Amino acid sequence: MRTETNNMDAFWMPFTANRQFKKEPRLLKSSKDMYYTNTDNQQILDGTAGLWCVNAGHCRPKITEAIQKQCAELDYAPAFQMGHPIAFELSSRLVNLLPQGLDHVFYTNSGSESVETALKIALAYHKARGEGSRTRLIGRERGYHGVNFGGISVGGIVANRKQFGTLLTGVDHLPHTHLPEQNAFTKGQPEHGAYLAEDLERIVALHDPSTIAAVIVEPMAGSTGVLMPPKGYLEKLREICDKYGILLIFDEVITGFGRLGSAFATDHFGVTPDLITTAKGLTNGVIPMGAVFAKDFIYDTLVQGPENMIELFHGYTYSANPIACAAALATLDTYEEEGLLTRASKLDAYWADRIHSLADCPNVVDIRNMGLIGGIELKGIDGEPTKRAFSAFLKAYEKGLLVRTTGDIIALSPPLIISEEQIDFIFNTLREVLHEID
Repeated sequence: MRTETNNMDAFWMPFTANRQFKKEPRLLKSSKDMYYTNTDNQQILDGTAGLWCVNAGHCRPKITEAIQKQCAELDYAPAFQMGHPIAFELSSRLVNLLPQGLDHVFYTNSGSESVETALKIALAYHKARGEGSRTRLIGRERGYHGVNFGGISVGGIVANRKQFGTLLTGVDHLPHTHLPEQNAFTKGQPEHGAYLAEDLERIVALHDPSTIAAVIVEPMAGSTGVLMPPKGYLEKLREICDKYGILLIFDEVITGFGRLGSAFATDHFGVTPDLITTAKGLTNGVIPMGAVFAKDFIYDTLVQGPENMIELFHGYTYSANPIACAAALATLDTYEEEGLLTRASKLDAYWADRIHSLADCPNVVDIRNMGLIGGIELKGIDGEPTKRAFSAFLKAYEKGLLVRTTGDIIALSPPLIISEEQIDFIFNTLREVLHEID
């Protein structure tokens, strides 16, 4: 029998260079508000809201207390043929944040599961209305929709797909919206690129609209390196989907819950999809939970037939878990009491000025921003992709700042409670870092 309890090899870490990490581990032991504390007792300013999820900051008392209370009262309840009151309370609260008509919530445990759920709902909807030939799904190049098979099939990040075979059949992809020659160093939505949405017309003509179930896009693409939708782009996608009876899905796992300065990107851009996937900020990252919002006509089409029959054969053991629901309700209370769902709009201009002040730093080839999110693209090193940005990540951590990197892009998305002084710290530190790395 083995008795060793501190063997770092046992944990196969996700999305991590395991060998590099275990040689020089970066271990966080506590957190509060804007900061982590590592095992060397160094404070690390969280410039990424964990993984785009800790929107209200760390260890917020209302959320902590709600979890403790709920765990002592009702720790688990099945959501199959049973229910508990706070799941219904949470659902009512959530739909009030969305445009009229997105009035139904299906609970999952993560963004990846939310995507799988939305894709299945889209397929089931068309079958229920007598158009079972609509099985094709359209994603976008450079899109990130989680790591399950459906998500990586409609997603378009090569590294997430190349190890896993042929994936789902019947999937096609729109072109990505990154046009650095025309849109570099843009604040907010770029002027050029709305025409890229018109490629959906080509895809429709190629496959026939009667075969296409849904189009899924991130309204603002995060994990691929912070790509903003060109002006008019999302509107054009909505128009084409309506024209051919195709469902439009917005993946708002990152943009949901205040990241852009509105509750959701659908409000920010004024374009309403048929399904919205969420997770991350739903519980402030404290407990796994995701959700899919569906328009009334989708729910009404599926919820038919004999009353004793299950209408949608889909769900998870932990759907609407009571503790997750309690965390989500307390998170919504925190957002509301502190005005966090719109706070990014108040800091947007200051954030934009500070991030774009790095335009003159070595190897910076583009900067993109919106709300409290930003991407700093670096010139790659020939033959060593990702190395320059990863070096910046390590150097920033040494200086007390946590950033994320994707490829040769530094991505930033701090908790929405950030102050102007803390914004200054982020960009003053990054200026030092960019001058110090090769």
